[in-house]
Amino acid sequence: MPSGQEVEIKFQVKDLAALAAKLTALGFRLITERTHEMNTLYDLKGTPLRRRGALLRLRQYGHKWTITYKDKGKVSSTRHKSRREIETQVDHGLALAEILTSVGFKSSFTYEKFRSEWSDGTGHVVVDETPVGNFAEIEGPADWIDTVAHKLAVSARQYITLSYAELFQQWKKKTKSKATQMLFSR
Repeated sequence: MPSGQEVEIKFQVKDLAALAAKLTALGFRLITERTHEMNTLYDLKGTPLRRRGALLRLRQYGHKWTITYKDKGKVSSTRHKSRREIETQVDHGLALAEILTSVGFKSSFTYEKFRSEWSDGTGHVVVDETPVGNFAEIEGPADWIDTVAHKLAVSARQYITLSYAELFQQWKKKTKSKATQMLFSR
């Protein structure tokens, strides 16, 4: 994807099968079956990216690799998370990881999940099974997000705009876990 604006919300999912049934009933189709995903965030010494609300992420999703840069961009809504996103596929992810560390970037956080992707042709609903719980993201135009959320019986009070790194920190505080990365094998 070239440079664009990502608009999304997350919400916690208690019943994955029930959510899949609702999505099917609403006319969504499964475009990617449950697939393992590994994400590594990179930053420089002193965490200048994190301090300004930006991230550089290398993702392996099944056999595909992508590099993504995100920053806060313009705030278009208080209910939705909206950030500038620049993303491109990478042929050799491990080589890119070595390049990043060779020029001074360090791995700052690693997280994994299993993701399935659904679409109705306008936007996407992704379902993420993570070590800290199950979540779904609704990504697309803001009005469409609210309409889909309403049809899924997700109220605006249930919207989550935190990143997975922030959700992990909340989970650590709540559980008093000593884990430093969001991985299934701790």
